[in-house]
Amino acid sequence: MGGQGVGKGTFARILCEQHDYKYIETGAMLRRAAATNHNIAEILNHGELLPNDILLNLMTEQISGTHDIILDGFPRTLDQAKWLVQNYADKFNIHVLYLDVPEEIMIARIQKRIREGGGRADDADSAAIRKRLDIFWNTTMPAIKWLETVPGVKFSDVDVTGDVNDNFKNILTALGE
Repeated sequence: MGGQGVGKGTFARILCEQHDYKYIETGAMLRRAAATNHNIAEILNHGELLPNDILLNLMTEQISGTHDIILDGFPRTLDQAKWLVQNYADKFNIHVLYLDVPEEIMIARIQKRIREGGGRADDADSAAIRKRLDIFWNTTMPAIKWLETVPGVKFSDVDVTGDVNDNFKNILTALGE
């Protein structure tokens, strides 16, 4: 978990190259769903979060019957975090890696993605970036703070302010590798 530009996708892909994890990238899952579901497309096109009932049904389909999962972009809200713990803590060991960087580094990394020709379509829109960061601080951070206190959930606050190699070493240390 972490804000925009912290490297969630990058580090998830590196971990999947080294381990046999199922990678559930929530954003990609939602884009696939939006391609076939007009209602989901409309919600996402307005920059809003999907209602929990829709998102949780999609997540249940993805998680069902699998183990060793990396969730990227989920949970994003306190209700989603509670749902994850209530429905899966008895089936999986939940380990939250909070990829921790200050907002100015998030913005700098998003801008770097734009300069390098990558990132999301709305990365070039400063108002969209601000809206995503506000959602992170106001909606996702309470979920992160709650997960940090849940008995049975392993929580690691991982400093990823350095370069990719140093950051990945910090992640491996948090995972006990």
